[in-house]
Amino acid sequence: MSHDESPAVEATEATDIDAVIVGAGFSGLYMLHRLRELGLSVRVYEKGNGVGGTWYWNRYPGARCDSESHIYCYSFSDDILDEWEWSERYPEQPEILEYLQFAADHLELRRDIEFNTEITGAEFDEASETWTVATDDGERVSSQFFISAVGCLSEPFLPDFDGLDDFEGEWYHTARWPESVDLEGKRVGVIGTGSTGIQLIPEVAERAGHLSVLQRTPNYAVPARNRPLNDEEYEEIRENYDEIWSEARDSRLGMPFDTEHNSARQLSEEEIHEALEKRWQQGGFRFLHAFEPGHTLSNAETNEIVSEFIRDKIREKVDDPDDAESLVPTSHPYGAKRPPMDYNGYYETYNRDDVRLVDVDDAPITTFTADGIQTETDHYDLDVVIFATGFDAMTGALLELDIQGRDGLSISEKWNAGPRTYLGLGISGFPNLFTITGPQSPSVLTNMPMAIEQHVEWITDCIEHMQREGYQTIEPTEESESQWVSQTNMLADNMLFSEAESWYRGANVPGKEQVFTPFPGGLDMYRDICDRVAEDDYDGFELRRASDAPVAEQ
Repeated sequence: MSHDESPAVEATEATDIDAVIVGAGFSGLYMLHRLRELGLSVRVYEKGNGVGGTWYWNRYPGARCDSESHIYCYSFSDDILDEWEWSERYPEQPEILEYLQFAADHLELRRDIEFNTEITGAEFDEASETWTVATDDGERVSSQFFISAVGCLSEPFLPDFDGLDDFEGEWYHTARWPESVDLEGKRVGVIGTGSTGIQLIPEVAERAGHLSVLQRTPNYAVPARNRPLNDEEYEEIRENYDEIWSEARDSRLGMPFDTEHNSARQLSEEEIHEALEKRWQQGGFRFLHAFEPGHTLSNAETNEIVSEFIRDKIREKVDDPDDAESLVPTSHPYGAKRPPMDYNGYYETYNRDDVRLVDVDDAPITTFTADGIQTETDHYDLDVVIFATGFDAMTGALLELDIQGRDGLSISEKWNAGPRTYLGLGISGFPNLFTITGPQSPSVLTNMPMAIEQHVEWITDCIEHMQREGYQTIEPTEESESQWVSQTNMLADNMLFSEAESWYRGANVPGKEQVFTPFPGGLDMYRDICDRVAEDDYDGFELRRASDAPVAEQ
């Protein structure tokens, strides 16, 4: 079926459609495209007024991708790969948004997307074995499949600071950045020094009259080595794309990078330093490939060598010794939190006379006042406060959808002790609900487009199998779900992730159950598991024909 032959959906209150998708970012657009190719009637609901997902909402100064541009894109369309050309090694937010707009137009996807529309609830009806989806404009739509493409980092987290309502200046969260913010000459405070803060802070320093950075936990930022891409490079990339994609899909991180050494064992101190320095100069996630990433993330001795190498680099860049030590991470191993990239001189920013580093781990914020922030020891006069405080990651956006499965069970009730899925794709008790890059899938531990494409293609193949075999519903068994959650936790416990208070574990949101959420075994291992499940007639799932008793567990 050609793109313009997809069945049009004319929504009325009684309309039944085949699939509802929530979100029009990388995941939702590709999912729509693949299901239309199957001949399904599909509608996408998007609360923004355009496509883009995370790249629609995150418009703060300096917002940029940490995967290299030539692999931070769709691999499925040769036409799109041939027609689009990235300008830089790491694409900036406006360019990624433009790319997704280009892809949506090329695939003629917009006619099946309802923008400015938020899902207020989704309920599975056992009698009809369909989902009823409600929107904020009063629409109710019935569909066989309900697919979440809401992303892992979509629901902003704003800490509950005392006195914020008393603050008479302006404040913004980076994930809800307005089209225009005037920082020129103003006294600005930035709260947060994770990946977003590290991108934002040098940009704010260039604009503000004075910048105060309120840091709780320092991070390891590796230089990205961003630069423009030239025509010769692009020609070589295009000639080798088949090999690039093959290597990316068959790698731990979804990136086609060779490792310098499998491990640091049996290498001399000089050889280790040479390997790290070489990859430091290459920059980005290539640095994590100085040794096999799984080794660095599981071997404490190697990790400490790598961590200390970065600490020494930080000390070299920061003039003030006290600031340098405040910026040196010591509370967690490298990679146990999301490894940020330094695109534009993050550490050197603290050498400016108009930038002040405030350690709010030593002296926590006590309250906002009318004209600034009070910590336990000082008051900071501010005109603007920017919250670079991240997200209720992995689960927040899903929980906001108010999804109810069998017997009126909500996901929030089911997940009161932490998220539980099978393969990060489905949830027991929620038939025909698919979660693209859901909890307990590789998602944020990989190059996201690779993880997204694998999920979308698996879901498409599954629905096609159901159509062919006459199945109405599919859902994981409780047993397979429990085993998968245990396997994910076991893998994480054998790595260094457990040594960090990170959003991977929900530790950034007070009161959130702390469970390691992404699958840490690597995209390559995960892909093999998913392929095996499908080949074994969807082992671990219950498939049911319309109004039939469950078939024997596969």
